[in-house]
Amino acid sequence: MATAIVYTEFGGPEVLHAIEIPAPVPGAGEVAIRVEAAGVNPIDAKLRSRARASADIVEPRRVGNDGAGVVTAVGHDVDGFTPGDAVVFSGASGAYATDLVVPADRVSFRPPQVDAATGAALGIPVGTAYQTLRSLSVGPGDTLLLHAGSGSVGQAAIQFAVLWGATVIATSSPRRADGVRALGATPVPYGDGLADRVRELAPKGITVAIDAAGTDEALQTSIELVADKSRIATLVRGRDAAGLGIRAFSGGAPWPLTAQQQAWRGEAVPVALALLAARRFSVELGPSFPLADAAEAHRAVEAGVDGKITLVP
Repeated sequence: MATAIVYTEFGGPEVLHAIEIPAPVPGAGEVAIRVEAAGVNPIDAKLRSRARASADIVEPRRVGNDGAGVVTAVGHDVDGFTPGDAVVFSGASGAYATDLVVPADRVSFRPPQVDAATGAALGIPVGTAYQTLRSLSVGPGDTLLLHAGSGSVGQAAIQFAVLWGATVIATSSPRRADGVRALGATPVPYGDGLADRVRELAPKGITVAIDAAGTDEALQTSIELVADKSRIATLVRGRDAAGLGIRAFSGGAPWPLTAQQQAWRGEAVPVALALLAARRFSVELGPSFPLADAAEAHRAVEAGVDGKITLVP
């Protein structure tokens, strides 16, 4: 038997509970994984509380998308993976578990330099950052204004953008400014006068902006400073994007990702793993909780903590 975290009604973190499930057996195109760490993402809590639109619950609903572990079995038609392989997975269903079956195309080998918690922290933040930057064609000659640079998505976006030759100015609290600077961005405090402070830091102008904060200030400043609205994207306020004439990815975006954008999200994790192995990328880890304490992990993600929260079976 295996253990999984589920909920049978929408509500606060207390609706999460553990159940026993049959040990998963991989079918065609699948890999069975013994989970060593699962990533806890804000979207997990939003879906659980129904703050983000979600279908009615008709059976116990599994939680989580990202994780890392060790392969225990492979489907008969799967090539490349063998039991014992250390791996990372993303875009799975029900990562909060001791054991899981995942489509093989969502699994990546985990280099020995990358521990399970770091691998589990990659999926959604790295995929979102990478795909957004690719969608906005960020590269050499760009000056990117990134709102919420110290969050998990923001940190990944800074590192990719800098590696691709862009200059990055990232909003941050004063307490988190040194961390943003260490990743290669110029930190700028949010609050009244933000647009003027950014102009001082970028006298030649801002060419592209990403909102990972979701505040009115972030949206208004981006629109004020970026001439081409097609190079402004929000990751939080998707419902407002069309009315503002900007783009949206995630965050309640009213249109689905394209096939190319989905492919970029899948590409992001192996790219980040290779960079981690080469010590050219970093991940800030936050608190780790036992799997049985998934409710406490959700309380922490809702309260806001530094670094990526993980669950350990």
